[in-house]
Amino acid sequence: MSITPCGFARTPEKGLARLHWAPGGWAVEGRPADVPELRPLRGLEIEWPAGEVAPDEPVAGLLRLAAAGVPLTAERAAPWAPGVVPGDLAALLADRDWLGHAPDGTARSLADLRREEHSVRLRRLAHPVDRAKVSIVMASRRPGMVGAALARMERQRDVEAEVVLGLHGVAFDEVREQVESCSLPVTWVEVPASVPFGEVLNRAAARAGGDYLAKWDDDDWYGPRHLGDLLMALSYSGADVVGTTAEFFYLEPLRATVRRTTFASGAAYPSEVWADHVAGGTILVSREKFQEIGGFPGLPRAVDLEFLKAAQKAGARIYRTHGLGYVLRRGLGGEHTWQLPLAHFVKVAANQWRGFRPSLLMEAA
Repeated sequence: MSITPCGFARTPEKGLARLHWAPGGWAVEGRPADVPELRPLRGLEIEWPAGEVAPDEPVAGLLRLAAAGVPLTAERAAPWAPGVVPGDLAALLADRDWLGHAPDGTARSLADLRREEHSVRLRRLAHPVDRAKVSIVMASRRPGMVGAALARMERQRDVEAEVVLGLHGVAFDEVREQVESCSLPVTWVEVPASVPFGEVLNRAAARAGGDYLAKWDDDDWYGPRHLGDLLMALSYSGADVVGTTAEFFYLEPLRATVRRTTFASGAAYPSEVWADHVAGGTILVSREKFQEIGGFPGLPRAVDLEFLKAAQKAGARIYRTHGLGYVLRRGLGGEHTWQLPLAHFVKVAANQWRGFRPSLLMEAA
């Protein structure tokens, strides 16, 4: 069984523990470093092995823990680290900024967010993915949003991306300048405004040439590792469909950012879990599986929800990964297919900030 971050605990129940080298491998309090038992910990402080130890063995053990999303840190470098510990891993272990925030024992703790960001960076090292061709599928009826959306697509790293654009009641001449200045290959189709949104997506998807299809919303923000993280989750989970949590929201009329970690009912809203729901603007699926599912339902609204229902009916397994590289924009209710009042997002917020305040993984200016 592969080691994955599935089951990562956002809010740890315990503090840091010492990770030390023992005969047979890494251990915590004299017991083997077993991932399920480590989940309640805030993280592990590494005590480097002394004496005659083959360096590649401890490094392999650390990468296994990183693959599970266990936060790791070290006060100092191992004496044998140069040339053995990969440079990115050494830099991450030495980065202790995430420890600078003290847990406050509530779901509002900024310390938990910084800890999760650190965990994701470690996961990326431990789960490298092959560069894949991804077709980014976006339907838009707002020509003023297209340029910014294309710019966010251009930032994507570690993938070979192409864009398939469904212009929904929009003439190509309205977005010609933005499309022609985009560094990515862009294919488009003009669709009358009377055609349902889901069918617009299908007409765009029919022109895709990538191995994977990624749904993209024109008014949301995506970090530069968004697609790479989705491919990583697809790889380590073995899922058919992956997506992220809908966790960060920018409430434009209020000029505020909120983060939710629970549903409106108060139930936990975790990441790194098998689920029936992911953020609609983050759905990633292989082109082959997309066709097996039957594409998007030809509906004007609730397209994402109905697609996920159809995926489950077709026997597809859905996995929800972290949402730290994605921010949903919310204006007034009538502007979105997912219509909820701004008060709803304020009510479920675990954190609130003035202005645009995404996760650090967004690498926003």
